[in-house]
Amino acid sequence: MLSLLHGRVVENADQFRREFLGNQPFRHVVIEPFLDPALCARLIAEFPPFDQKHAVNEHGEPGRHAVHPDLARLGPAYAQFDRLMSDRDFLALVGRITDIPDVLYDAEYVGGGTHENLNGEELDTHVDFNYHPRTHTHRRLNLIVFLNPEWEQSWGGCLELVNDPFESTTDSRREFTPVANRAVIFETTENSWHGFRRIQIPEGKAASRRSIAVYFYSKDRPAANTAASHATFYYSRPLPEHLQPGYTLREEDVGELRKLVARRDTQLRFLYQRELEFSELLENSAKAITGLNQTVASVLGSTSFKVGRMLIWPVRRLKSRGG
Repeated sequence: MLSLLHGRVVENADQFRREFLGNQPFRHVVIEPFLDPALCARLIAEFPPFDQKHAVNEHGEPGRHAVHPDLARLGPAYAQFDRLMSDRDFLALVGRITDIPDVLYDAEYVGGGTHENLNGEELDTHVDFNYHPRTHTHRRLNLIVFLNPEWEQSWGGCLELVNDPFESTTDSRREFTPVANRAVIFETTENSWHGFRRIQIPEGKAASRRSIAVYFYSKDRPAANTAASHATFYYSRPLPEHLQPGYTLREEDVGELRKLVARRDTQLRFLYQRELEFSELLENSAKAITGLNQTVASVLGSTSFKVGRMLIWPVRRLKSRGG
């Protein structure tokens, strides 16, 4: 299956490993070309058309970002790509490049698969969920393969890796244009902030931001990099820098402000709902524990329990003497 990769991926694996371990703001490597050019061309040709049914976000709202997680059913090229992702030799190669042994393939592509973002879309800087929701294995690596035959940096949509979005003075940022057959592999940790700025396709261009996202897991991870289970956490980008005292707002500025406030409100509603769910879970757990304690107390105070202790008292007495 490694023949589906570009030849230099295997040939230069040790070089890619050095780059991965040394790159900032966190461990990552860019490999291009990543796939055999013929496979990449077929993936571009078989990319699924935008379908509103697959464009519902995590808040349950329709949007302009479509995801197809069932890669093997999208066409012959995607079935081949899926087999490559699960191939033992490929997983060993990924482990060799990233210094993370025994990485696991996710047949469900939770959160992954093909991603298509239409003009005007953006992805807030975020840290990913850290455990697989079903297997509870540790999420370790993101692999993103871009499938855009034409893309300019000025169009936005460039993948950004960010050190700390909350501390602009110490912010370290890397940016990668999503051109076809470029792959970015990066480690997923509590500090692996990433996203992309708004897509602004020039008028007259029929294009969208297309990619395949694959996530890899492991059964264990170093204790120092292990955190309690959490969902994806987003950082809403700040106001545009040109909004300064004395500046006169234009119509597009007002639209931008409304959009930012609406997105912040949506995120707050999501966090509020999640807080209610956690509170309900904790309350139910507390009730269950209280009920169990009451049951135990009832049993210990019952006549049957007291009679039972009297009947086995001689046996317990002999055991205590015998040591």
